[in-house]
Amino acid sequence: MNLKIDNTFINSLPADAIQENSRRQVEQACYSFVAPKQTANPKLLHVSEAMLDNLGLSKTDVESDTFLKVFTGNEIYQNTKPYAMCYGGHQFGSWAGQLGDGRAINLFEVNHNNQRWAVQLKGAGETPYSRTADGLAVLRSSIREYLCSEAMHYLGVPTTRALSLALSGDQVMRDMLYNGNSAYEKGAIVTRVSPSFLRFGNFEIFAARQDVDNLKKLVDFTIKEHYPDLGEPGKETYLAFFKEVTNRTLEMIIHWQRVGFVHGVMNTDNMSILGLTIDYGPYGWLEGFDYGWTPNTTDREHKRYRYGNQPNIGLWNLFKLANALYPLIEEAEPLEAILDAYKIDFDKKSFEMMRSKLGLENEDVFDKSLIQDLEDNLLLLETDMTIFFRNLGLFKKENYLEGTRLVEQAFYAPSELTGEVINKWQAWFQRYADRLQQESLSDEERQVKMNKINPKYVLRNYMAQLAIDAANNGDYKLIDELFQLLKQPYDEQPSQEKWFVKRPEWARHKVGCSMLSCSS
Repeated sequence: MNLKIDNTFINSLPADAIQENSRRQVEQACYSFVAPKQTANPKLLHVSEAMLDNLGLSKTDVESDTFLKVFTGNEIYQNTKPYAMCYGGHQFGSWAGQLGDGRAINLFEVNHNNQRWAVQLKGAGETPYSRTADGLAVLRSSIREYLCSEAMHYLGVPTTRALSLALSGDQVMRDMLYNGNSAYEKGAIVTRVSPSFLRFGNFEIFAARQDVDNLKKLVDFTIKEHYPDLGEPGKETYLAFFKEVTNRTLEMIIHWQRVGFVHGVMNTDNMSILGLTIDYGPYGWLEGFDYGWTPNTTDREHKRYRYGNQPNIGLWNLFKLANALYPLIEEAEPLEAILDAYKIDFDKKSFEMMRSKLGLENEDVFDKSLIQDLEDNLLLLETDMTIFFRNLGLFKKENYLEGTRLVEQAFYAPSELTGEVINKWQAWFQRYADRLQQESLSDEERQVKMNKINPKYVLRNYMAQLAIDAANNGDYKLIDELFQLLKQPYDEQPSQEKWFVKRPEWARHKVGCSMLSCSS
């Protein structure tokens, strides 16, 4: 195994002066050096071939003892110094102070084909930021993270990636539902990969501590390494940097809304400075179309991170980032202007996204009301979002009366499609057919276009749970089956039709299939 190591982050930014791995407040440092925990009996379960290529590795490398040891934390790769990053964050709307990499340890950076990748282990042991936790991860949460990060990539959603999934061979105590019923579970480690794991919280912690010198060092480093086109550091460059982060964050959330993904815990420490989906915990995909749904049990009461509120939370988090950058800019008005533009841009981009889901190319003055009426109809009955939009591609504009039959598979209770409900749907399909008459695309051409926007396969929670249940019994085949399925989410894949179904009733209230805790 021969990696081209590039330790730019630790060579450019201040390290924690204290070397011991003790829980504490870390001052005036971007990171702390820390070694992963040795595991009892590591076993590799799955590897992403795409990420192997991105890092300059091969299938032969995977078979080596070095690969297993390095990517489970049992061996430190030559000329590297693992570390955990220091950051703070707002959690559920309140400042939480120092947080940091409590169960993530960055191994090194790899430069391959002019692309730098930061490589980190999740679940490899405690760090100075672990607080009262053990820094470990369990198999169920690791399977969910591994599968979802790669699935999101193939959906076209900006995301961190995953290289490998491994068992540690250790047993880890967890209270899965936070209800006092702790139990031992299989320990596991995910190797996560990203151009950077910097979060809003990395900048917030320095601003909160009024450590402007290190704030400037971190911002200047981030611009130089990840936004080099913005130019040399200075007030205008800092504003351009904030604008770019704002745009990327908005783009990411628009993609979330497009595929029906709900992050579940959009704290500022879970927001990537590169606009990537990061930290897959209690996430979920909409089963029934519902703006008020959140997958997070901790968020059950207030639903701060519900599907329909994700764009607003993105803006709120960006406001906190603006506050963190203010000491370098010392002028509120231009920051406020960028935040105001987010609101306008979201309305515009959300509208464009919904039009694309309907296969509309030429904008019409009545498109907004057509979309609004559709969203209202989707709330009349419990309706599967993924199946509805995928089957909508089958619609023929000359035969609008067939509309409800084409999407009937998406309704959880199709027998309730009667009376006023079916009248509203028939009226909408007639409007949709009339609107499509203004388009130049044929029905077949429109379907091809819509099928590139509306996925057929997404990682529903019950699917992940089936893989988890099997893996807990020593059967890991379903992990690979789902991994391969989700690499082609927009393709028909006739042999995999069993996954193009609504959530089964047995999964409606099953633990892991409906709502999940932050330990998920």
